[in-house]
Amino acid sequence: MNCEHIYLLLLTQKISFVFCIGKNLFTWMGPTPIVHFSEPALVKEILSNVYQFHKPSGGNPLRKLLETGLVNKDADQWTKHRKIMNPAFHVEKLKHMVPAFYTCTAEMINKWEDMLKTQSSCELNIVPYFKRLTCDVISRTAFGSSFEEGQRIFELLIEQVDLLVKTRQSIYIPGTSWLPTKRNNRMREIDRELKTLIRSHIDNRIIAMERGEGMKDDLLGILLDSNFKAIKEQGNNNSGLTIDEIIEECKFLYVGGHETTLNFLVWSMVLLAQHTDWQDKARDEVSQFIGDNIPDKDALNRLKILGMFINEVLRLYPPAPMTQRMIHQETKLGDITLPAGSMLHLHIMLLHHDRDVWGDDVKEFKPERFSDGVSKVTKGQASYVPFGVGPRICIAQNSTLMEAKLVLAMILKRYRLELSPSYTHAPHVYVTLEAQHGAHLILHKL
Repeated sequence: MNCEHIYLLLLTQKISFVFCIGKNLFTWMGPTPIVHFSEPALVKEILSNVYQFHKPSGGNPLRKLLETGLVNKDADQWTKHRKIMNPAFHVEKLKHMVPAFYTCTAEMINKWEDMLKTQSSCELNIVPYFKRLTCDVISRTAFGSSFEEGQRIFELLIEQVDLLVKTRQSIYIPGTSWLPTKRNNRMREIDRELKTLIRSHIDNRIIAMERGEGMKDDLLGILLDSNFKAIKEQGNNNSGLTIDEIIEECKFLYVGGHETTLNFLVWSMVLLAQHTDWQDKARDEVSQFIGDNIPDKDALNRLKILGMFINEVLRLYPPAPMTQRMIHQETKLGDITLPAGSMLHLHIMLLHHDRDVWGDDVKEFKPERFSDGVSKVTKGQASYVPFGVGPRICIAQNSTLMEAKLVLAMILKRYRLELSPSYTHAPHVYVTLEAQHGAHLILHKL
């Protein structure tokens, strides 16, 4: 960890005391030791051991109203949830998602076409359009419904996210979560309404299944089917998920899938507009392999240049720049002995900007570094982990990458992208790494 990285931590996390060993940094928050890791081998070991390194617990109990589902499970609970959810994200299921990706993107582009009926170019902030697009994709792929049908769920989730972030930014005093404050009451009201709305979706599916109707091939349908099979195979309800746990996973699909994909697409558009040479290369590739056809899974898999471009976007702007773990007992990690109760901060952004791995051009935008694949450039190290690594790697990684390729391909076929003079570059961590002041681009109709 170099001086630049240490200064960044001092500035952003208000740390007053630092003890550094190699690429690992030790700080304290009151009596709690915090270890900051940016050494690939240790990050891989931490992320690969789900039984020893746990998701952080404690803090304000109201966090659990939103921080639910697979991403926050540990040990045996994580294993059970992951096993039941895996079929919904199997690579063969992607072909059923592609038509939904296409429909949602086409609807967004139609709105842009209406704006360009009387002019050849227009300026717009793409963030609101991609926010609606990613919401629509989740509604269709997860529940087989349109954005309008899922709009209330998204409105509530966005409000809940804002309230949760404000909660995180304040010091938690034990017991205050039960006080009838305006914020506490509103967070619980939102949670009750969300559970009612999502439960109605689930109840309707269960009723249809009991009538003998076939299970829909969306994420909720596959999840329910997988859950019933797990219970039937073991002859034990404890082998499956409860209705409340399924509701948690649905909330996780909405929040996790929306925030990650939204900001990933925004940064991709910004970098396409900044680097017009790569924009032209990617457009030529799209014309060669897709042309005027509707993209399918096989055609999207052939877009190697766009794949290299996407990898470099994720290297420079990983959706989650830092992730956390904690230990409940004294643990030996490499040459370091960590006391029980230690918090571990794994700095994905620092891994992606490590000169020892990426070279002196680490800060430059160079998609060609991925021309021979990720493992070639990282030499097998855990130095590129935008979706995590090990058994807890993001379950929706393949669907997210497929969605991004299709959306960008459809846009490149129709528009030349240019950064607006009003664009202000301000990466900012809110829930994920977002463009704080929006992303103002100029679309030129081809």
